Amino acid sequence: MNRRRFLRGTAAIGAVGTAGIAGCLERLGFEEESALANPPLVENRPDAVYLPASSEEMGMYGSATDGDYAVALSYTFPHRFWTVEATSDGKQLVEVEADDSLHLMATLWDRETGTVLPVDMRIEIRQDGSPIDGGTLSPWPMISQRMGFHYGDNVRLPGEGEYTIHVRAGPVTLDRVGAFEDRLDSAASLAIDFEYVRSDINGLSFDSIEPDRRGSPDALPLMNHGEGGHSGNESGNGDGGSGHVPTGQAPKIENLPGDHLGTERSGDAKIPLIATDADRFTDDGTYLAVSPRTPYNDIILPFTSLSASVERDGSTLRKGSLTETLDGEFGHHYGLEVDELTDGDRVTVLIDSPPQVSRHDGYETAFFEFEALTYTV
Repeated sequence: MNRRRFLRGTAAIGAVGTAGIAGCLERLGFEEESALANPPLVENRPDAVYLPASSEEMGMYGSATDGDYAVALSYTFPHRFWTVEATSDGKQLVEVEADDSLHLMATLWDRETGTVLPVDMRIEIRQDGSPIDGGTLSPWPMISQRMGFHYGDNVRLPGEGEYTIHVRAGPVTLDRVGAFEDRLDSAASLAIDFEYVRSDINGLSFDSIEPDRRGSPDALPLMNHGEGGHSGNESGNGDGGSGHVPTGQAPKIENLPGDHLGTERSGDAKIPLIATDADRFTDDGTYLAVSPRTPYNDIILPFTSLSASVERDGSTLRKGSLTETLDGEFGHHYGLEVDELTDGDRVTVLIDSPPQVSRHDGYETAFFEFEALTYTV
């Protein structure tokens, strides 16, 4: 179903019907496309990952590279999302505004390893060489069930036409070891030309999830950028691999090297703990690697604060905060060096603050309330 068909089908909202609603909205100065952009929100949502009410197609505007960095620019309908802020329940709803043109998404990754990078990012949208009003912004780091980890925001454009997006991202401030050592310590500057055409947005498909499946514990499949998706007017410079955009999936747990001390579930996140004595992590001790990820698609959960303690025979041997780290084998994870572990040692992991990432439908109720997790060597 495309978006205009969805809008025509919303007559069930009320007896007036969509045409009547659209007419009233237009008289009030609203655009039909933005005012009715949000699909239904699942009622009685669990405090966990769940299937949302719908699935949206995404289009691709292009990609670019700068040294070790690559970025891809995608788009879809303007829609709601939740930011994680210091509010009473830990999140804040961002509603669609009447003049939002599209939801713009940027994925940044390391060209050598294909790893999606959590960094600071700013974008500037220009037309005819000059920034547009409101076109300079810091997109939110966010997770969605189709796109995985990316940066995005609803964006207002002055009208159809040709634009250039300038992206400045990095440097990577996370600890870097293995394939990342001594790399990604400078910022990237990338530019992508695109043409905004309203029909490209309205032509994206919109699929409703069966009512009896909405809210069930599951997730939509990740988008395969290499096998579909709306190509729009694909443009850009460089060889960023716009057909092969990574989604921020963590390495499979069974492929992580070292001693697997177990995988616990809390806040509806999967949280495996691996112990390794690899030289790049420690000289003569043990390195504890914690790799939190979403439960169905294994999407990384960056910008999280964790700590751990090691106990032996009732005594605490080590206690400290874990460091957010990138490694060629472990990927994005959190680590702590401790003394060598022995059989019977107990490791307790605490999630001190939830992932500071915005969430789309299906993720906004998960990854907030965590219990202490205990692993035994």
